[in-house]
Amino acid sequence: MIFPTNRYVRFDELTKLLFQLAETYPNLVDVGSIGKSYEGRDIWCATVTDKSTGSATDKPAVWCDANIHATEVSPTTALTYLLDQLTTLYGIDEDITRAVRTKTFYVIPRVNPDGAELFLADSPEAIRSSTRPYPFDDEPLSGLKREDVDGNGRLLQMRISDPDGPWKCHPDEPRLMIRRDATERGGSYYRLLPEGIVLDPDPDVLAMTPTRHGLDLNRNFPGHWRGESEQYGAGPYPTSEPEARALVDFIAKHPNICHALTFHTYSGVLLRPYGTSADDSMPAEDLWTFQEIGKKGTEITGYPAISVFHDFKYHPKEVITGVFDDWCYDHFGIYAWTVEIWSPHRQAGITEGFDATTKQGAFKFTTWGRNHELSDDIKLLKWSDDALKGEGYLPWVPFTHPQLGDIEIGGWDTLYAFRNPPSEFLFDEIQRFSKWVIWQALITPELELEVQTTHLSGTTYKIRAIAKNVGFLPTYVSKQALAKKVVRGIVMELTADSDISYITGKQRTELGQCEGYHLKGVANSGYAGDVTDYKVVAEWTISAPSGTTVKVDLKHTRGGCKHTIVVL
Repeated sequence: MIFPTNRYVRFDELTKLLFQLAETYPNLVDVGSIGKSYEGRDIWCATVTDKSTGSATDKPAVWCDANIHATEVSPTTALTYLLDQLTTLYGIDEDITRAVRTKTFYVIPRVNPDGAELFLADSPEAIRSSTRPYPFDDEPLSGLKREDVDGNGRLLQMRISDPDGPWKCHPDEPRLMIRRDATERGGSYYRLLPEGIVLDPDPDVLAMTPTRHGLDLNRNFPGHWRGESEQYGAGPYPTSEPEARALVDFIAKHPNICHALTFHTYSGVLLRPYGTSADDSMPAEDLWTFQEIGKKGTEITGYPAISVFHDFKYHPKEVITGVFDDWCYDHFGIYAWTVEIWSPHRQAGITEGFDATTKQGAFKFTTWGRNHELSDDIKLLKWSDDALKGEGYLPWVPFTHPQLGDIEIGGWDTLYAFRNPPSEFLFDEIQRFSKWVIWQALITPELELEVQTTHLSGTTYKIRAIAKNVGFLPTYVSKQALAKKVVRGIVMELTADSDISYITGKQRTELGQCEGYHLKGVANSGYAGDVTDYKVVAEWTISAPSGTTVKVDLKHTRGGCKHTIVVL
């Protein structure tokens, strides 16, 4: 194993380890930059395939990326673990060996190196995405700016005593803050604020500083993109940001990609398109396939697989646009997923609305922060006390604030306990995804080529080439890909080492698509009819001298390339 699984790595170490991987496994791994970040750091891509069985672009591929959001660094570890699995277990594990021999993996462990460096710094700063100032580049002059004001290396909360405050201490557990009753008066109340300093303080008015880092790189993709007035963080135009543009450019130039997974935190859930419309807006066959892939994902990872539109909207009347997975599926018919790593709720024993048995419409991933039962807070606090040894929820400590006077600092260290798995939980959480990624690679189209030759008379020969797809998915992968016309049919072509003439057939012929067996119904219904739509046939009658070497090439955008040589 080359990459650590018990801590988070910064950019320079990640770069060193990626190139160490390529040096250790030169027959399997290439590392290259697909673009530069806003601050000029390379966005590294590790391409994994057995080079002896063909080039990377001539095989069906799976794309994986991570850490597009600055604070979401555990996804990087999930993908470096995947890289270790693909290389160290090649030739040992049957599924991994077959996948690396016949498929390609494009793995981008850190899409947003600038934001991650800021978060992993000795004095961390938490921003959403890119470090590019947006929508304005002025430094804020007033308001509350989040900052480690007491210098303990944590970003917590401030508790300020205030007779008008909306919070009070829980009667049995004074560390917890609960809402005061709607008609309650005359008690001890508090205001809660993020830990930070106050710029240009006003004793009567306090607001948060406007953010200088308002970009969300996962709102900058072309799929259903809307401007800033409709979608916060979208940027001035689709792919305006170099990180998003690098991903879009690479995927558009690699039509062999059949699946895409983008790794985020947190919720402990597998998210699928669409985020903008209901399930019945996509071809039914694609929905059924998404559901099949999601079912396997839940089986392997334990994470629920859900629709963003039906169960992951932050407001019932609003949708999120410009996101990576919607763009991949909508524009290219790629089966794309967003993996949200880590669920502190399930760790604390809160399963209602968070586990795989939850019915559609009853998940609480996005509604829990707005309103939940107090019993959930008690469970989470106990989990912090027991499993995190009290490091997740810190006691309230008196502090003399330079602008606010006597306050208390404490509460949840969300960047430690919520945003990513704490280091002692990291391996157990990230190791569950590799098997699902590899399974998705193995269900891509898989073409085989059989060539038969018949000597008819004299210099006349008949050549018959049969292409068959023995993979689960059809060669076109999805109905959306057909609708968008992004996959060409199977192409067969003859070349020879001497002059040949065609009596029937043409040197190059396009034959359409081969089906898979992904939509087969139940066997005992009495309606099974297994026709041979997984095959296509090309025939030529040619005139050529005896002993001519003929090469039959099979090419398909997503099914890969094969060739067979025959001697007449």
